[in-house]
Amino acid sequence: MKRLILFTLFTSFLLAACGSSSATGPEKTVEAYLNALNEKDSTRLSTLSCADWEPTALMELDSFQSVSTTLEGLTCQQTETLPDGSVLVACQGKIIASYSGELQEFDLAARQYVAENSTGEWLVCGTK
Repeated sequence: MKRLILFTLFTSFLLAACGSSSATGPEKTVEAYLNALNEKDSTRLSTLSCADWEPTALMELDSFQSVSTTLEGLTCQQTETLPDGSVLVACQGKIIASYSGELQEFDLAARQYVAENSTGEWLVCGTK
């Protein structure tokens, strides 16, 4: 009987640990969003966006479709929790786009991303 209880407890802890390791915080979601933008992956970008933000995210993606982009020095961190439960995420780094051989840099620190977890997963829902 003791072995059964110990086995049950061990299994419960193991399952809890597995569940928490797959959880993604808002910083990682924003990083994945920016990587999808850089890789021009519209499906992944849509998956990482709130329904209301998705058209804006896809429009931003369209602006990079015909150019070569590179993502450099990407790091993100949560900076603030807003009254509605969403959070602000600030990133460092830049997207470098090559327009007809001319390089243009987009500083990621110029705006913060709004992330929400209303569905059990963090999603990018806007910028500030």
